Amino acid sequence: MENLSVKISVVNLPSDYTCDGDDISPEIEIGRVNSELTKSLAVVMNDPDAPGGGGFTHWIIWNVGLVARLPDGIPHDPVVTSPLKGVQGKNSFGLIGYNGPCPPPGQTHRYDFKVYGLDTLLDLPPGATKAELLKAMQGHVVQYGETYVLYGR
Repeated sequence: MENLSVKISVVNLPSDYTCDGDDISPEIEIGRVNSELTKSLAVVMNDPDAPGGGGFTHWIIWNVGLVARLPDGIPHDPVVTSPLKGVQGKNSFGLIGYNGPCPPPGQTHRYDFKVYGLDTLLDLPPGATKAELLKAMQGHVVQYGETYVLYGR
């Protein structure tokens, strides 16, 4: 499996990207995408520090084209057509699309962004869960990269 370069321009996430601000998805830079291997991208944003130990999913999107950058403010549409194409699933809030960090007061949590390069487009309906996405990706991940940000209240 080849590595992807995944970068968010800050370590401490500004409130614009959280429940304390506009709650929009942040910009994510993706480098070293091998277009000979990779046909689509998938992104999973998870809070591994959430209570309960299993993490809390804030965003899943798949069937994203081979872009060098996911712009901020991806709409909450189940099927996104602009500013890029993709399909979004349900997060742990039970909603479609991105819902940002909202840790309990007095806590700082880490938020992982995992980007998968897949050798196919996934036949997965909008609104699928993270578990369904991970199952559908099995055997199709040819590139991978991750980064994280911090947010505290």
